[in-house]
Amino acid sequence: MQGGHYYGFHRVTHSDLPMLAAWLETPEVQKWWGDPAHELALIEEDMDNPAMVQLIGMLDGRPVAYIQHFEVHAWPQKHLQDLPQGARAVDCFIGVPSLIGKGHGAKLLAMLAKQLAAQGVRVLCIDPDPDNQRARSAYIRAGFVEHGEIDTPEGPAVLMFFENHED
Repeated sequence: MQGGHYYGFHRVTHSDLPMLAAWLETPEVQKWWGDPAHELALIEEDMDNPAMVQLIGMLDGRPVAYIQHFEVHAWPQKHLQDLPQGARAVDCFIGVPSLIGKGHGAKLLAMLAKQLAAQGVRVLCIDPDPDNQRARSAYIRAGFVEHGEIDTPEGPAVLMFFENHED
């Protein structure tokens, strides 16, 4: 429990797909994730891939966010190729528009990052669009530190790493 709220996660199942489809249609998610049908197809395809961990972020027992994380070398991307084996990348969004900008994403991401660190993950990165100030601020509140702008096949991104200062 953090700040009077309960946060948690559950693995994505096929019964979550209609909810994810609706979330992908929201303007804020579409702005940063792109074509909803394409993204839903990717999420569904990745459900059968053990290298991709797909989670629903929960707030007080209610699904509010989508989070995926994966070992960076399982999905080779030039901008992540120099990270050590075992490094993980994370992508996420808040799916409930009325809950965007309320701090829940930062709390969910911090909780996940700490869980992964406790499991031995030493490097966790996220790479938001430079123009996505809201996400960047949330990631900083979650414990990520910006390490400069990079070029990716999808365009410019800000490379950010979680720094666990509780060790």
